[in-house]
Amino acid sequence: MMRYLLIAVGAALGANARYLVGTWAGGRFGADFPYGTIIVNVTGSLALGGLLMFVTERLRLSSEMRLVLVVGFLGSYTTFSSYAVESIIMLRQGNIWPAVLSIVGNNLLGLVCAATGLLVAQRLLG
Repeated sequence: MMRYLLIAVGAALGANARYLVGTWAGGRFGADFPYGTIIVNVTGSLALGGLLMFVTERLRLSSEMRLVLVVGFLGSYTTFSSYAVESIIMLRQGNIWPAVLSIVGNNLLGLVCAATGLLVAQRLLG
């Protein structure tokens, strides 16, 4: 039961962080493109890549703390479902290029940032 509570705490923090980033991005860049979604997915991928390397090589975090950070926080911070729905809406509205940019950006940048997080953490660890 405690594991579920720990995940819920991490998820609450991650969801609020996602909301704050989305609100900031919408105000900063406008609402014509899902900037907030791509920012959280890309930064979440970077964080997860780096965090996993640190967790396995250096930090030796407990399984409970990994649940809080990875499943809870990063699981609710990043958002595949929002990315998918926003892309479909743009396609249905005839906004083909923004939809393609969102699809490619979320996938390609997410992969690049996850790999970058792993590599940076690996180099920092020596």
